[in-house]
Amino acid sequence: MNRQTKRMMAKQGTEKPKASANRAVAAPPHKDKRIGPGEYLGEVRSEMRKVAWPTKKEVINSTIIVLIAVVVMTALIFGFDYASAKFVLFLFD
Repeated sequence: MNRQTKRMMAKQGTEKPKASANRAVAAPPHKDKRIGPGEYLGEVRSEMRKVAWPTKKEVINSTIIVLIAVVVMTALIFGFDYASAKFVLFLFD
């Protein structure tokens, strides 16, 4: 279940999504059956259609949050490293 389905369910006030009668149950892959590249790419394409892709705004917000977190963690590690190096040099001088 993806985010879009969860949001739709929350708006409708339902707890579980309605079961689709025409949805086929996928058989587990067999080790002895090999598929060709065309069938593989077709399956990949069908799975990619099911992905809930983020909006441009969500991507930008996530990128900004990650960059801020990287800068903060870099500063913390640099600070701890610098302080511990000064402390060790102080002890042995």
